[in-house]
Amino acid sequence: MANLPKISIITIVYNNAKDIEFTMASVLNQTYPVIEYIVIDGLSTDGTVDIIKKYKNQLAIFTSEKDAGIYDAMNKGLKEATGDYVLFLNSGDALYDENTLDHVVKKGKNADIIYGETMLIDENRQEIGLRRHAAPKEFTWKSFKYGMNICHQAIYIKREIAVPYNENYKLSADIDWIIRCAKNAKTAVNVNELVARYLVGGLSQKRHRESLKERYVIFNQYYGVIRNFINHGIIAMRLFAYRLKHGKTRE
Repeated sequence: MANLPKISIITIVYNNAKDIEFTMASVLNQTYPVIEYIVIDGLSTDGTVDIIKKYKNQLAIFTSEKDAGIYDAMNKGLKEATGDYVLFLNSGDALYDENTLDHVVKKGKNADIIYGETMLIDENRQEIGLRRHAAPKEFTWKSFKYGMNICHQAIYIKREIAVPYNENYKLSADIDWIIRCAKNAKTAVNVNELVARYLVGGLSQKRHRESLKERYVIFNQYYGVIRNFINHGIIAMRLFAYRLKHGKTRE
């Protein structure tokens, strides 16, 4: 155990009594032995806190206080983390199965970034299918130019290269965060398996148009205005082709 990397998993939650236990169980039931589990609650009033407290002795850190939004809460969790890697797994999402962290560490080869595939699930936790964007074979900070092809819940980043979230973004700061972290990374490894379950219908999906506008601004910053415009034309064509084939879209 002394040679195993510590994984800091950070769960952000606010008034989500329906899903928080599902997420926590997926972490607490892991076979991997070196986990630092941090739960940051935004001062919930719907019974969420009572559920979390049932597992308080299994948590490294638990706080319940008002925050300035989801990315402020994520930054609070990041400041508390002491692990070799950090993973954000928000309420409603889950690690894919009880062996996920074992597989991530064994296949990850101590890379600066380790990532995998994501299974979409509905509110009844039934599998919908894989994301429309498959995780790339190789990943760099330029890999998001045609869309976010790694789910936030499926990417493990060494804490030493992790930067704070930019709280000026309200819906897509996770994309900006991954890009900035990836700029600091020298190595990235795809474990080539499912590592996360993502609950469809998060904040960015509920405010989809605003989220897309914010993503466009972020991509302009990193990929350039003209290149980003061309890239989005390619994204639109790929989406059209996907709709023709499948009749619907997935995240």
